[in-house]
Amino acid sequence: MIEITDTIEGSGYPLAFRYSVTGARPPLLGAAPGAGVFRVEARAMGGHQKEAIVTEGDGAGAWRVVSDEGPLLGGSDLAPFPLGFFSAGLQADLIGRIKALAPPFGIRLEELQLELENRYAFTGSFFVGTGQGSTQPAQIRIAVRAAASTDEMGRLLRAAIDASPAIAALRQPLANTFAIYVNGKRGVVEGVHASAAGNAEDPFIAHASAPAPPPDTADLPALITRLQEPAAAPAPLPPSGDKVEIVVAGKSVPSDPDGMTHVDTWLVRPPGTHFGLRSDERPAGERAPCGLALLSAGVSFCYLTQLLRYVEYRKFKVRAIRLVQYNPYSVAGSAADGSLRGSAGAVDTHLFLNGNEPDDVMQKLLLYSARTCYLHAALSSAYEPQVTFSLNGGANTALP
Repeated sequence: MIEITDTIEGSGYPLAFRYSVTGARPPLLGAAPGAGVFRVEARAMGGHQKEAIVTEGDGAGAWRVVSDEGPLLGGSDLAPFPLGFFSAGLQADLIGRIKALAPPFGIRLEELQLELENRYAFTGSFFVGTGQGSTQPAQIRIAVRAAASTDEMGRLLRAAIDASPAIAALRQPLANTFAIYVNGKRGVVEGVHASAAGNAEDPFIAHASAPAPPPDTADLPALITRLQEPAAAPAPLPPSGDKVEIVVAGKSVPSDPDGMTHVDTWLVRPPGTHFGLRSDERPAGERAPCGLALLSAGVSFCYLTQLLRYVEYRKFKVRAIRLVQYNPYSVAGSAADGSLRGSAGAVDTHLFLNGNEPDDVMQKLLLYSARTCYLHAALSSAYEPQVTFSLNGGANTALP
């Protein structure tokens, strides 16, 4: 079993806070071209509680966020579930692109609201290692008020979708790569694409103590809040081999007074707690993580959840789990002519396992978790989001 090092509730810290402020964010946020590699350093704290430090590009600032699972998986339900982070990241990044591109398109947005639904499925047997996670195309509904025609608004929304690296991660299949380190020694991975990168630094070595907020962040608003508990208790997981379906919903709006995007995300099936997350999509913003940071954290948290489930069920002698994950994003083109195109590169995950199990067991943990992780499944396939929008209270229109 994973040793409990500390807990989310035990630190007394907020669920998310600014960890460090160094260089500027990469220019890919907003309406400009650019590129950056977002780095996630994540660890299992014990139970299903997880913590990550997300750095928003080379030399940029970093944020600390935590994740948990609900009662269905034996979690304490104190922080957003991994798929909720991914949902919030998709919404925030797209809203940021819409807001940034509206002025070049000559459109003044009066109101903007986005709703997102993601559907995932699990087939096979988790317990014998034949499980497989999968996903369906995201359903996106946008409601907007502006002095613009339907065609003009459609062109703006299409340009924003094309410019979003978060959406690009769904549209293009990514050959994600992995590396494994067992008790400090890098091994050879099997059954997945091997990372060609050099050795990553173990977060345990990189950070001498648990992250704490800097003293100058006391005035920042709560970045993650627990909004509403589910109306009904979740049903137990079906027997091994049955198909499991998961539906995640989200709703988000930009807030002009503070420049941030406010996202509400929750599990529809099985029913789960609503969590509120804030993002700051401004290129010079430093009041909250950007959507790409939230999305990247969600991928690492989802993968850790599957690892923890296997360790828990098989009672493997694994004392600690940590990972370092690299997420490349870029935007090319120009906002002036509507040619901005977002792109996402393969996720490179370096897994650190410590314990008293043979190498083949550690290899299976890496492989089975990669297969069952819903978000690695989403990123390794190509799915075009299905987008509709309504303008000034009118009927929903499919985005061309």
